[in-house]
Parts: sequence; C-alpha cells; structure tokens
Amino acid sequence: QVQLVESGGGLVQAGGSLRLSCAASGLPFSNYAVGWFRQAPGKEREFVALITWSGGSTYYADSMKGRFTISRDNAKNTVSLQMNSLKFGDTAVYYCAADASVVVTRVPGGWRYWGQGTQVTVSS
Repeated sequence: QVQLVESGGGLVQAGGSLRLSCAASGLPFSNYAVGWFRQAPGKEREFVALITWSGGSTYYADSMKGRFTISRDNAKNTVSLQMNSLKFGDTAVYYCAADASVVVTRVPGGWRYWGQGTQVTVSS
C-alpha cells in the first residue's frame, strides 16, 4: 500500500520559514518524481515545486522561485520543501504527490499518488 505522509506545517508569521517533509512508503521511491502542490480555501489545487526521481532536476512555480527549495533523500524515502520569506498568500494545505512517469507535469491530475496534506498558515 502506497503512503505519502506530509509533516511540518503550522502557523508562522509573514517573513518566516517552514520546512515541510513528505515521507513515502510502499513504492520504489527512487523511481518516482515527487511534487508539492497547495490548495487554498475556495481555490483550485496549484503546482508549487517538483523534483525528478534522481533529484537532478527541480522546477518551481514562478511565485516560489527564490523562496522555496525542494530536495530529496532517496536513502530515507523523503522529500523536503524549505519555504522561506513566507507571505500571507502562501496560506494553504500543502500536498505531496508522486508519479513514475518519465515526463513530469505541473498539472495535479497527472500525479498518481497523493498524501493527505499539511496545513500552512501565514499570519500577516
């Protein structure tokens, strides 16, 4: 059974930092790309960042470039998202997703496995 479990969310003031983690089990993790997405109340789920299976390539949504960093440790089956300079608009539930496709996508529908999400709240 595939499981993705997010952790590290919480309440932080604007300008602060959080580090999210995604722990995977039940799949050959090193063969899977991992993405982070987020969904704010009343809005559609949107792409945040992704990292390829080897960690050799990373991609970010424009509004996250320079503030967020995605990384992975295949030995520990984990992916992290370091979020700095957080803004009120970053408030959302953050989800990690995994997929074995060679061609990765920023579209949520293209990802097979999802975690339950972790809440990030940024106070202004």
